[in-house]
Order: sequence, then structure tokens, then C-alpha cells
Amino acid sequence: MNRKWRIGAVSYLNTRPLLFGLEQSDLMSEIELVKAYPAKIAQDLMDGTIDMGLVPVAVTPLLKEAHFVSNYCIGATGPVASVCIFSDSPMDEIENVYLDYQSRTSVQLASILLRDYWKKEVVFLKADKGYIQQIKGKTAGVIIGDRALAARPHFKYIYDLSVAWNVFTKLPFVFATWIANKPMPQHFMEAFDKANAIGLNHINEVIATIPKTEQVYDLNTYYNQNISYHFDAEKRKGLELFLSLLK
Repeated sequence: MNRKWRIGAVSYLNTRPLLFGLEQSDLMSEIELVKAYPAKIAQDLMDGTIDMGLVPVAVTPLLKEAHFVSNYCIGATGPVASVCIFSDSPMDEIENVYLDYQSRTSVQLASILLRDYWKKEVVFLKADKGYIQQIKGKTAGVIIGDRALAARPHFKYIYDLSVAWNVFTKLPFVFATWIANKPMPQHFMEAFDKANAIGLNHINEVIATIPKTEQVYDLNTYYNQNISYHFDAEKRKGLELFLSLLK
């Protein structure tokens, strides 16, 4: 191959363990790494400006080709902590919900759970930058990623979407996984997965690379208990169910 593989990755705390080994590996000579928020990486994959990305799984039906190419993902088997509905009111009093503009998967998950699990009819509001300040009274909001971790101390009610999904379906949830819009060489993906695994085996070293100002939540808890990185059979079942509900 004459050109480098263009690989997109979400620039959140939850991806740091996967990228830790990759960024130190020999594969970087074959890769151009593009970092952005989830919806932007998903759009890049749809547009074909990247070859593979760690993207929100809701992009899958929108791709002409979608290949699940890795054994690693951003998933959860219990509380995920960083994908929640935040509110000053209890669920039965919520009337409006802002949908985080940074992720397609999380807002689709919230919509499904509000309809089928909480049995709620709400007005969905399009969120722009600064929308978190508008979450008050009977207006709630979906917040994801690092901003969700930072928001946790500031709201009376936090509804963890992974917990709700788990209770609703008895399955884990996959928020993002490595998806390619074309077949990827097996030897490349084997090396890629080995690089991904390095950070998971060296969590303390990963945490040491993160500035204290970015550690808005206990990262030992986050990496070892909240995020579940192995794209195993149960997570694939959860993903299959979610994609069927999207239809």
C-alpha cells in the first residue's frame, strides 16, 4: 500500500487505553490518526475520508459497507458513568430532553429507552454548544463523554443509559467499536488489536499520561469498572438488538 491508513478515533478519556499502545507502536508508520468527537468521526467514515474509525455504532446502517474489524470496543456491562440523562427533576416529571450533538448512538439509545423502558413521551430539543446550562427544571439533557463525567456533581438526578439498557434487555451495551468501510488486511488488524491491548494491560501508565486537570472522575474506576473494552459475544448480541431497534 502506497498511502497510510486513515484511522479516526474519538478524543475522549474512554479511548485513551486503546490508543495508548497504538500511538507507541510501529503501526504509526502505516497510520494517519484523526481525532474528533464521535459524530464527526462517524461522518468522516460515511464520507470515506477515513478508512476505519472508533465510531458510534448507530452509524452502521448508514454505511455502504460496515466491517467490525476489531476485538475491542467502548462498551459497558453495568454503569458507564459517561453516557447519562442529567436532570434536576425525577424522570416522571421530565418534559423536555436536550440531545447531545456529539453522538448519534447515545441520543438514539436515549430515545429508545425513554419510549420503551421509561414509557415517557418527551419533547426532544436540539442541543448546541452551551446547552448544558439550559438543563434545569423539567428540561433534562443527554450528556456524553468527558463532559458527562464533569457534570456528575452538578445534577440531582443522573440516569445512566447503560444501566437502563442492561435492566431493559439483560445485555451489555456497545457505544462504539472499530468499524471499517472496506475490508482491512488481517495482518494489519492482528497488529492493531495487539497494540490496543497494551493500554488495557497498563492502565496505571495510561492514567499517568493524563493531566490532573482532565481527571474529573476516578479513572481507575472508569477504566476498570465502568468501561468494558472486550467486544465479546454478549456485547455483539447487545449490539445486534440495538441495531434492530433502530430500524
